[in-house]
Amino acid sequence: MKIVLIGAGSRSFGFKQVMDVLLCRELRGRGVTFSLVDEDAARLETMMRVARRARVAAETDIAVEGHIQRRDALPGADYVIISVARRRMELWEQDYRVPLAYGFKHVLGENGGPGAIFHALRSFELVLPICRDVEALCPKAYVLNFTNPEARVLHAIKHLTAVNAYGFCHGVFPALKKLAEYTGRPQESLDIVSAGMNHFYCILRCRDRATGENLLPLAVARAAADASGKVGPLFRKFAEIFGIFTFPSDDHTGEYLSFGSEFHGALWKYGRECKPVRSVETPTPDLVVEYAEGRRPANDPLLLKRSEELTTPIICDIELDRNAERPAVNALNREGYIANLPRDIVVEVPVRADAGGIHPIAVGEVPETFAAFMRPHFTIHGLLTEAYRTRSRKGLLQALLLDPNVDSIVRAEKMLDEMLKLQADFLPAFE
Repeated sequence: MKIVLIGAGSRSFGFKQVMDVLLCRELRGRGVTFSLVDEDAARLETMMRVARRARVAAETDIAVEGHIQRRDALPGADYVIISVARRRMELWEQDYRVPLAYGFKHVLGENGGPGAIFHALRSFELVLPICRDVEALCPKAYVLNFTNPEARVLHAIKHLTAVNAYGFCHGVFPALKKLAEYTGRPQESLDIVSAGMNHFYCILRCRDRATGENLLPLAVARAAADASGKVGPLFRKFAEIFGIFTFPSDDHTGEYLSFGSEFHGALWKYGRECKPVRSVETPTPDLVVEYAEGRRPANDPLLLKRSEELTTPIICDIELDRNAERPAVNALNREGYIANLPRDIVVEVPVRADAGGIHPIAVGEVPETFAAFMRPHFTIHGLLTEAYRTRSRKGLLQALLLDPNVDSIVRAEKMLDEMLKLQADFLPAFE
């Protein structure tokens, strides 16, 4: 079996995937080759050093190889994991600050809001060529995508390529932890169903596995009344007004709402504006580099551990025919897994995974009020995919004007032209 990780040099997702694969006991003794791919040779070498040390510490027989060119790694691949970006932080800051400067009070500018249009276009430019190489070199491989904006990227993959692709995100787990906290029960004792759009989901079921007791009303009531300061006011408002238990993180939920910014504010916490400015800076330690260079123990428990990501567990579910259920995977709503949403859009739903593949589970309808918030975004996704395919500036403008945070055609046109000019090195030309 061959697993290819494209974007392996990432200090966050790349590192987590390296650890998840090498520490997985079920993959031992199965002739697994793990190919790490990154076009940045220095970052790739750092992660290869990490992998070599972790491989020895984990006492695994998984073979590890590194490639700068993905086409050297893809032949024979069974699974292709993708987590890629270029100039991530600088461009993300533009995605947020430029729309804000034009008066569009959005949140984060990552997965929703006007800034996410440009994030999506840059990701299409990276991910779609990878998928076309998969079509040519390993057409039967599963493509497991982490690249954001998840729903928009997967929509483009599913409509513009023929690869067998699914999207992954750990966003459901904060909700599961909150449900356990509010109900006073261990997570494993809860029977939970979550569904919606990536970073904008709601809990449809929360029951005690042993007794069948419906615990969702209790969880919603406690969410609405939570004054601990550990959850945001938008999360509480959704519980209070709509009776919906959603992502307990206002920055993610708020990206998709016209009123998200009134709870999140205009600060962009990933820049320098929220951090103290000191006369002498103390460098932040890079634990991954320290591990790669041998300055941390090979079996360091802070680093040598599995993550919550579902890719490696699902690979094992398929290879071992485990018929296991997993709480949240992004897939095309082809069979109406969420009944009151369109069939050609990307949804996040539970799945079963076995030797036959990944099978999304039908969950019925989501609350209509919640569906109403999502539908404009699904229209945006379709317009954006088509605009990218046809290189249509008018299509981009249509997608932009449908965003709940955009309230001016004149300012939207000016902002669109400025962003296309600012990020021209990372985008195709639109006419």
